[in-house]
Amino acid sequence: MNKTTLTCILAITLLSSSCATIVSGSKQKVTFISSPTAASIFINDIEVGQTPLKTKLKRKQDHHIAIKMEGYQTFETKLTKKFNAWYIGNVMLGGFIGFIIDPITGAMYTLSPKLIDAQLVNGTQVSANDQNISISIALEVDPTWQKVGQLVKL
Repeated sequence: MNKTTLTCILAITLLSSSCATIVSGSKQKVTFISSPTAASIFINDIEVGQTPLKTKLKRKQDHHIAIKMEGYQTFETKLTKKFNAWYIGNVMLGGFIGFIIDPITGAMYTLSPKLIDAQLVNGTQVSANDQNISISIALEVDPTWQKVGQLVKL
């Protein structure tokens, strides 16, 4: 094998190593929307903003998502890491560096789902702190219900 061919093979191997890291990166953009808008977004129990929001999250871990708004039931879901097919490029092309780097950076994963669309529902919400407890109840009105009474403020 001549030096030119060997140099080309070596260059291709080094340039193609860590394919998933180069193509995907260690973070992934996730979009959060809700109806109604301006709901608070909590990722792993840390408030990060309000809907609508686009943010980048680390691929190498699962994330617990909670979307909250006063007077609405809390919307909860989980972003889970799944295998990223770009990582196979490292195995096929022999990129030993990428074979090691991609698991460390998390680039061998992708987060699912990429879009969180929270349809908040009126309902019961309880919040408490050291001084008081607050309970909010919102009922959906059924048109077949018959009104039998009315609360009056004293």
